[in-house]
Amino acid sequence: MRLYLRYFAIHVKSQMQHKASFFLTILGQFLGAFSAFLGIYFMFTRFNQVEGFTYSEVLLCFATVLMAFSLAECFFRGFDAFSSMISNGEFDRILVRPRGIVFQVLASKVELTRLGRLLQSVLVFAYAIPASGVPWQMDKVVTLLLMILCGTAVFSGLFLIYAGLCFFTTEGLEVLNIFTDGGREFGRYPFVVYGKPVLLFFTFVVPLALFQYYPFLYLIGRSQNPLYMLLPLASLGFLLPCYALWRIGLRHYRSTGS
Repeated sequence: MRLYLRYFAIHVKSQMQHKASFFLTILGQFLGAFSAFLGIYFMFTRFNQVEGFTYSEVLLCFATVLMAFSLAECFFRGFDAFSSMISNGEFDRILVRPRGIVFQVLASKVELTRLGRLLQSVLVFAYAIPASGVPWQMDKVVTLLLMILCGTAVFSGLFLIYAGLCFFTTEGLEVLNIFTDGGREFGRYPFVVYGKPVLLFFTFVVPLALFQYYPFLYLIGRSQNPLYMLLPLASLGFLLPCYALWRIGLRHYRSTGS
């Protein structure tokens, strides 16, 4: 942990060398997330409910997914940018260093400019938490924390899949953005809004619904099943095949010779 904090301090110093660029990028990230919020706002100026969900409930769902994605993109950016590490030969240096490979890739890049999206999610939470009508007892608070933390882990697993495939393709596969950036965009609304096939896909294949939809039903009181509260923990099982793909790719790695 101490070593990671040293890496983190280095990234902070590096990114603060150009303060104007840093804060303008944060502003750009904030405005990008704000456009998604406006899409929800204008939707509810025309419709009072979407699949029975109110405006404040949808905002609570939106903020949860946005915060989870922002945390993953901020602190697990090394895997999302792994293709450049492969192509420029930097990964070869990582292999000969006396530290864990996953740790080195994880610590190689911390994207603090993603704090713009994180700030957006905090502001939406500031409105949605009191407006949602949820009785914020301990079980509800724990449910929300599990949704955010396990959501961060699932998005990080998707970044790990992206990195694992880079061992075979060298260049990153942009199709995976369907599940990372696309998952963030889909997550603006409860997944049931998109129909049962989409809900089943995001339950059993890419388990975004396990930390977004089902615990959300328990959070807003539409389900009294306490198992829904714990379903975000089940989504952590998704990390096992993600890590297995990484290990398979690592065994087949051949240097680019850069």
